[in-house]
Amino acid sequence: MISMKYNYVPMNEKYANEIAYQWKYEGIYSFYDMTADEEDLNDFLDLKQWKYIFAVLNQSKELIGFYSFSFIYNVMWVGFGLNPKYTGKGYGSDFAMSGIKFGIKHYGYDGHYIMLVVAKFNERAIKTYKKIGFEIVEEYMQETNGDKHQFVKMRILL
Repeated sequence: MISMKYNYVPMNEKYANEIAYQWKYEGIYSFYDMTADEEDLNDFLDLKQWKYIFAVLNQSKELIGFYSFSFIYNVMWVGFGLNPKYTGKGYGSDFAMSGIKFGIKHYGYDGHYIMLVVAKFNERAIKTYKKIGFEIVEEYMQETNGDKHQFVKMRILL
């Protein structure tokens, strides 16, 4: 696992626009381009949502990712994205755990588990999440990006 020092800062217009319009993923992962789904793009660019979204900078103050947090029935749900130039290079586990630790501390979360959702085709991400302790708890279909896609809900016990 490759480790990096992360700095979580409030989302702002500059970072949101860079993520939304400049981050383009290769091949099947283009599914995660913000511009692939207008509704997701609008939500991400909505200033009201930014109190739950953090830009993640590395030691050189380069934008390397983002993390979002939501709370449904007192359960923390996380969503995140890694800058395309860092995907597939071994940063995923460290990045995912860093954000979870940040969210627990920032929000004073004392629940028993954390949830996330990932597209079922994204075997690379699922493997990473399992490596850090997540388990699949449900599979379901959801409309997004103009079609229906399979997703999995995953949970990590704390």
